[in-house]
Amino acid sequence: MNGSNYDNDKKKAGIKSKNSSLSYFALLGLFIISVITCPRPFQPVGKPTVLHVWYYGWITAISTGLGVLPLVFTPKLDSYWVGVSNAIAAGMMIAASYSLFVEGCTFDEPDDTSEFSSEIRTAFGATLGLLFILGTKQFLDKHEDLKVGGLGGADAKRALLIFFVMTLHSFSEGVGIGVSFGGNHGSELGVFISASLAVHNIPEGLAIAVVLIPKKTPKLTAALWAIFTSLPQPLMAVPAYLFVHYFIVILPVGLGFAGGAMAWVAFFELLLEAYEDTNMLTTCCFSALSLASMLFLQSAIDERT
Repeated sequence: MNGSNYDNDKKKAGIKSKNSSLSYFALLGLFIISVITCPRPFQPVGKPTVLHVWYYGWITAISTGLGVLPLVFTPKLDSYWVGVSNAIAAGMMIAASYSLFVEGCTFDEPDDTSEFSSEIRTAFGATLGLLFILGTKQFLDKHEDLKVGGLGGADAKRALLIFFVMTLHSFSEGVGIGVSFGGNHGSELGVFISASLAVHNIPEGLAIAVVLIPKKTPKLTAALWAIFTSLPQPLMAVPAYLFVHYFIVILPVGLGFAGGAMAWVAFFELLLEAYEDTNMLTTCCFSALSLASMLFLQSAIDERT
């Protein structure tokens, strides 16, 4: 029996060491890409180049990893504080979902040639987002052996759902970056929008961190997962910049899609788990405070935009 336990401990230690090595290699890869693709000059002069559009999108993605910093010196959390963390993450995601719906419904661009109103396209996208996340959940329920960031079982499924909706959200943000770099004032507007999204991404990274780290996921691994969910931003920014007229039409659909998926996970996954680990009053208070803080931040960014 003792020999079996020793073998299991040895196996777990080996897996942990391998995951740690992969995390450091990934971190090195991010650093190399950041150095090699940095444009010269850094600030666009005249018409932005494709490299400028890519790199500013890359910066917004990397900034998501900074959301882990508030939890670097946090001691181990018991189940109550794990529930509080989930309530905070839910509030952040509800605020982001609300902002996506508002942005989609009020979308108004001169180059938007669609026959359907922005409200209809946003509602259509939200419906698709709900259907997608429900289908994804059914798929994950059939796979009990999932492992994500050191998590397993129900924790892994919940983490994957959050990664999915955050990644979907990043697609629409990437399109927004690419579109902002187009036009006569693209150099100035694109840089400012990218900087605003970089600031906005930090609390989104925190929302991911507060779900992973209390479950004993290494902080570096949590930061890398947060960055991974934002990689669609530079990847989508470039084609959106090159083919801006085509992407403008579908942007409200993408905003609604991400908002619908994010709202479902916030209400039916994070808030429910927060309630189970704490109580109704605690869940409502912390999620409402988080929601209000995110909406205030988003309002401050919009005023400067």
